[in-house]
Parts: sequence; structure tokens; C-alpha cells
Amino acid sequence: MEKHNSSLVVESTYADLVINAGKVTFGEENRKKLQRTQRDQEREKVTQAACALLNSGGGVVLMEMANNDEHPVEMGLDLEESLRTLIQSSDLQAFFETKQEGRRFYLFVKSWRPHPSSEEDSIKPRICSLRSSLYRRSGTSVLSMKPREAFDFLKNKKKNTKLSGNEPPNKIPRQSKQNSHNLNPADQTFQRDYLQRGEILPFPESYCVEFKQFSTKHIQQYIKDIIPEYIAAFANTGDSYLFIGVDDKSKKVLGCAKENFDCNSLRRIIEDAINKLPRVHFCQPQHQITFTLKFLDVLEEGQLYGYVCAIRVRPFCCAVFSEAPKSWMVKGKQVCGLTTEEWVDLMMDTDPDLLCLSEDFESQLSLSSGPPLSRPVYSKKGLEHKEDLQQLLFPVPLEGVQYTPESLWLELSSEHEGLEELIKKQMHPFSPGILILSRSWAVDLNLPEKPGVVCDALLVTQNSAPILYTVLREQDAGGQLYCTRTASTLKQKLVNMGGYPGKLFVTPRVLQLSSESDAGSSEGSGSLIDYPESYNLADTQQMEALLQSLVIVLLGFRSFLSDQVGCEILNLLTAQQYEIMSKNLHKTTKLFIHGLPGTGKTIIAMKIMEKIKNVFGCEENEILYVCENQPLKDFMCNKNICCAVTRKAFMSTDFKKIKHIIIDEAQNFRTENGDWYKKAKTITHTGKDNPGILWIFLDYFQTSHMADSGLPCVQRQHPREKLTKVVRSANQIAEFLQDKVHEVSKNPPPNIPPESLKILHEAEWAQGVPGECEIREYLNLDQVVAYITEKCQFFLKHGYSRKDIAVLCSTTSDVEKCKSKLQTAMRKRKHSDSNEGSHLLERFKNASDVTGNHIVLDSVRRFSGLERNIVFGIDPQAAEPAVFNNLLLCLASRARKHLYILKVRRVDGDKIFPLS
Repeated sequence: MEKHNSSLVVESTYADLVINAGKVTFGEENRKKLQRTQRDQEREKVTQAACALLNSGGGVVLMEMANNDEHPVEMGLDLEESLRTLIQSSDLQAFFETKQEGRRFYLFVKSWRPHPSSEEDSIKPRICSLRSSLYRRSGTSVLSMKPREAFDFLKNKKKNTKLSGNEPPNKIPRQSKQNSHNLNPADQTFQRDYLQRGEILPFPESYCVEFKQFSTKHIQQYIKDIIPEYIAAFANTGDSYLFIGVDDKSKKVLGCAKENFDCNSLRRIIEDAINKLPRVHFCQPQHQITFTLKFLDVLEEGQLYGYVCAIRVRPFCCAVFSEAPKSWMVKGKQVCGLTTEEWVDLMMDTDPDLLCLSEDFESQLSLSSGPPLSRPVYSKKGLEHKEDLQQLLFPVPLEGVQYTPESLWLELSSEHEGLEELIKKQMHPFSPGILILSRSWAVDLNLPEKPGVVCDALLVTQNSAPILYTVLREQDAGGQLYCTRTASTLKQKLVNMGGYPGKLFVTPRVLQLSSESDAGSSEGSGSLIDYPESYNLADTQQMEALLQSLVIVLLGFRSFLSDQVGCEILNLLTAQQYEIMSKNLHKTTKLFIHGLPGTGKTIIAMKIMEKIKNVFGCEENEILYVCENQPLKDFMCNKNICCAVTRKAFMSTDFKKIKHIIIDEAQNFRTENGDWYKKAKTITHTGKDNPGILWIFLDYFQTSHMADSGLPCVQRQHPREKLTKVVRSANQIAEFLQDKVHEVSKNPPPNIPPESLKILHEAEWAQGVPGECEIREYLNLDQVVAYITEKCQFFLKHGYSRKDIAVLCSTTSDVEKCKSKLQTAMRKRKHSDSNEGSHLLERFKNASDVTGNHIVLDSVRRFSGLERNIVFGIDPQAAEPAVFNNLLLCLASRARKHLYILKVRRVDGDKIFPLS
């Protein structure tokens, strides 16, 4: 789609988004003296820059004054009016501040937020725009929709499309259309073959009729100019007629002389112009604009004088634009115009409305109050909210400056002589505040680590903007760029990801710690701009709001639910998970992580691979993820953060490029293909001075076999960390899990070391999420299948999708036997039930494509490490009775909210009904 590109670029030497708009004339009297073209050009580039910053997290428009005034001057009314148009408000101070320093003029721009500022201002668009390029008819006029009107128009179109079942509204019954035309004089005129010059048409202009005269010059260009607005307005309003060649006041037919008229050429121009109009659909299939073009002969004294151009436009199913909306964003280092599709997606972006979110999660950042680039953030009910995590991790002291984490501060102080003195000297004027230390804030923000950096420290304190300190071992020319880039990224993430609502700038400051020279400091280039006092944190409330945004930045991760919802949503790590994530990878190259079911081991595995990439400057093909089952391997492959293989493939392949290995679900590994642990150690520890990462995640409670796992004995699994907070399962499922882990702990299989089960004593079970856990017994498999069919239909009718459901059997052979019975039962219910959604029940696939839109039907073991909201377990049986409770535990831990364990009644002792 066409978009309004900009020549503006973002300066790269500042710790903020700074757009250089070049020379601009300021002062009302000065701007009045400008030629119109120059005034328009200056206003356009200032407006583009301001719009891009509003939509991209805020920043600064840097301008050089073109006028020679010695004293400060105002912006100018036309510039102010353009800014008011962007924010649809007279309150410029809410989003803009200006400052003049010599020949430089700064426009400070706060990030846009749709949150209403008053009760009357109930809804604001998600993004700022100078013009929507959406038009509608109002009486006899064509009106441009303001962004807020455009939002309401698009929302209603989307709603009506859903209500009409995706059927375009212009499909009117034939009889109804005929009756309508008989009563419509405009249509009667349109159906004629000729008109008389000077004839008075028997109908006026109206909301569905427009009269235009031909331009005396440049007819084709005139037609091309009026087509976009009028055709778009008609298509967005209703069945309408445009007559070109009729006087709008007298309704007199004038026409255009045939000598100046080329029907074939004009037809091509009109059809091309209409077909190029940007369209956005909320329906399927996607329709073209429906129109009829006619050239009516105009006769004078019985002879052909010329023509009237008549266009009939049918109502469009969704939305037609005259051109791409005038709205801009910063993309990379460029100011780019949004395409029509991008603009509509952002305007219509709303929080997902799903049962699994509204019932199981609590909103921490809503799109209704977040900046344009934010994503919705949710925390699991029963876990800490962002406020709780902030108080736990980053509490604001009543006085003085608190250093956190304290363990890292003590470690750094002991490692680097003079560091404590240097930092405390910087902290002297500040209070109260908190200094948050990290070995690399760049890595924390998903940026590459820089060698030579001792540490980074973020100071959040009252009466100051946040300050990011970078401590270098010695002077480094690249240190300033590193600090500036990290501070800029932090600022953007605090706003765009963390949703910080205030005005914000992060000051970069570089400190040198060198034995060859005196330790010193220098401010980053970003601090050369003197920000207004409103950018300082005024009180404890603003400090805590900023730190809560920081919690989202540091603890937010892309939820597995994103694939089900169809849009990206974020969840928050627990404090325990964050502590493991914060480990120094240079010192913790090997680690065993024991985690109870549902404690988030796979999430941590994914996050740590992202961190490895930035700490060691790795490519994806240098990081290997190893698991036991194929579906989990495929799931990880789709994340595009590493190479992924099964344990069997790992043992049969030579990995020459691999430097780091993450092993997941290690309790179910085997040694039948060789010593996998020895091979992993060999690969990752080939360089003694620079070993690679080997982290192993496991849960002995979910061991599903009696074979040797290949893991070293527990006493040799050092260093070791534990994940003990169960965060995934609903209350009733969590209770079932607790019973099973206790049973496993009392009677563990012989291949599970008893000391490994002591983790149970530290278990925490998050409460707050309602759900179901039912155990039912049936006479045969047909009854089990009938129950599953009925429940699936119930869930699909009540807002769940096929992506929410998994049906798990004990073995792969059981899966094949169940599949045919399930499909037969689904088809029978489809034929007996007239409900339109019943046909959705037929699609079953195995777990290899776990993100696909289907019901998963697979074995418990192959689904290990994966999860769904609703899980049916069909007659769980273990080939080895000693691991039966482990199998039930693994089955139950796959379910987030609804768990149904469906048994087939036993007969004749241990014999059960066969699955055939």
C-alpha cells in the first residue's frame, strides 16, 4: 500500500529518539512573512517528526532557527495548530514542551497514551495521526473523519462484519433493489442513455448524490484529483451517485464538449484511480470496490454536444481510504509513514478477550492505557503483581540510596579496588533512591555485552531523571557509545514495553576505573540536551511507577498463550525465576535446575538462551537445545533462538559449531544411544579458559521410565538451583499434583534418588485460579470417547478454541486406536447437531504442530514439556507400574485449567478392556 515516506532521520548520538528537522522559522510574525510553500514544508516536517515521536515512545525534535531574532520567540500558531490536530486536544502541555538555546530550538515530545484525561474524553485513538484519509458523506458534503471518528467507524464496521457472518452488506435481494430504483430519480437518470444540454435534473444533491462541473483545463487531472475523496466517501456511506458535468446549484446539465473528451482514456484513468484506493477488510473473502461507470451523451438541438461522466458506487463491505493515512513512526533510524494496514492494525489493537486470560490472569498493562507500541501484560492470579515484585526487588528507601542486589554489590566491590569509593562519590548528592546494579544492563535489555565493562548501574532517585552509569576498567572510546545506546534502549523499553506514563529521559554517564589514571566520569552526549524539570522524578510515587515499568521490562516474557490468542501478550516471571535468570553466565557455566511440575523450567530455558546469545556474542547455530521428545523439539525450533534436537539425534550427530547446550526434561533421557552427559560436557568444555554454557533442567517427579537417565548422581549435580513455586495449574489441578508428588515421594521408583525428592518440602503452590480436575470411570472406550466429544463441543461453544484442547493417551499405539473412534463420534455429532460450530470438532493432529489450530491427540510422553488449557487423559496406564504415579503427574501437569482423567473399568483382575 502507498504510504507517506519522510526524509527525516533519527540522530544516533543521543540517549533518546532525537529527530533533526533542520531549519525552521519560529515566531508568529516571522511565519506570516514566509511564502506559503515554505511555511507548509516547515510545518509538514515538524508535524511528521512530532507524530513519529508520539507514536514511538517520545523523544525530541531538534531544529535550527531560520530566523535571526536575538530574543526567545514562540513557535507560531500554524505549528501549534498542527500539534493540536495530532493529539486532538487543546492541551499542548500534556505532550509537548519547548526550549530555545541560542540558535537551537527543542520540541520535547512525550509518548502518546490513549488513556482518557477526563470523563468527557472517554476514548482516544491508539495512535496519533495528522489525517485519517477516511471520508464520509454528511448532508451534501464530503467530510474527513478525524482519528477518533475513524476509530468509531472502523470499530462499527468490524462489529457489523462479524454480525453479518462476513457477508458484504451490498448483497441486497433483487426485488428489494428493483423497488428501490423505481423510487430513486438519481438511479433513473443514471440508467438513461442521453441527457439534454441545459436540462434541469429532477433531484438535488444529497448524501447519496454529488454534482460536479468539468474543469475547463486539465480534465483528466481534475478527475484524478476528485476521485479518491468522493469515491471513498460514497463507498463508506452507502449507494451513491457522482455526476460530473452538472452544475451543483442549478442542477443544470452542462456536460463536457466532445472535442475535449476522450472516453476510452478517461475510463482507464477513472477505473485505475478507483481500483488503487487503499482498502482494509475485516471479512473474507476480500472484495473489490463495486462501481459502475457510464458516459451519458449530452445532446444539443438533437446533435451530440459532449458527455456527462456518471459513477454509481455501491456500499463497501469494510473501509475505503482516499490514500494511506498521514501517520508516522520511527523504524530503526528512519521516520516512516504507516501503510494503511499498519495504521488500521494499530488503531484497532485491543486487549485479547479470551476466557483463559480473563479468568486466569490479571492485567498489569492494558492497551487501553498503554503507549502505541506496548503489548498487553498479564500476571497469573495468585502470583505477585508488578507492584508486589517492585516492592520485593526494587523497594524505594525512605532515605539514602539503597544498592541492589546487595550480593552483586559486595561481589563487585571485592573484585574491583576503588569501585566502592567511585560509586559512593557519585551517589553523594542523591536521596532517597535505589541503585540497581548489573554486570551488563545491555544484556538485561537483550543487547550484546561489551568487553571491558566492570558493571552498569541504574540510579532511580527523587528530583532527578534516571541515570545509567557504565563503569569501565579503563578509558575506552567505545564506552560512551555503549552507555548512550544502552540508556536509549532502556528509556524506550520503559515506555513502550513497561508502559511508564510520565515524561522520561535516562541520562548516560561513563565512569573509568583505572590504576593508570585517576578514576573519573563523563556524561554521555545525550545529556547535552538540557531536559525540562518535568522530566525529573518528582516524588516516591513517580519513582515506584518507573520501577514497576522496569519490572515489566526485566521480568516480562512472551507468553505461550500468544500463539493461541493470535497476538503477542506478555506474562511476568516470578522473583524466583528472575533470580536464576540473573546469574552471571561467565561464572555459572554449568548449572542443574531442579523444578517441580509447572514451575516454568522451559520458559527459563528459552530466556537463558536469549541471554547466552548476548553475553557471548553467539549466533543461533552455536546454541543447542536438547530434549527427549520430538514435539517439544519442534516447538523450540519455531522460536528461532537456537538449534534444537532430540536426545537421540544429539547422540548421532557431530556438532562442530555448537558452543553452548541447554538440556530440558533431562529426567526422561536414556543412555541407550550412549553417554549424552559426557558428550555435552565435552562439547561445552573444550576450551578450559573459556568454557561454554551447559545448563540442565529436570524434574525427577516426572520420570516416566525405569531406565538409567544418564544424569550424574545428585551429589555431583553442582552447582544446583531449585524452582519450587508452581505457577501454571488451576487450584484443583494443583491439589491433584500435590497428592501425586507426595505419593511419588513416599514410594519412588528405584531409579529416582530419594534425596532429589526433598525439594517437595520447599514447594509453594500458587492459589487463585479456578479450574476443574475430574477423574471418571467408564465401562468401555466408546463411553470415554462420547464424553470427550460432548465436552469438546461444550468448550468450543463457550469461547475456547481447538488450540486449547489436548487428548492424551498412554502410548502411541493407543493414540491410533482412539483417533478413529474420536473422528467417528465427532462426525456423528456433527450430523445430529445443526450448530454451525460442530464441524470444528473433526480436526485432530499430533503434538508435532502444537501451535496449529487443531485438537492435539498424542501420548503423554510425547506431550511432555508442553501444555494446554484443557487436557483429557484416556485410561492412563504405565508399562512399568512403579512409574504409574509419575505418569499421572506428568499428565496432570500438562493442563493449565481443566483436567479430565478418564479410566476404563477393569475386569478379571488386572485385565482391562482393550482399545480396539
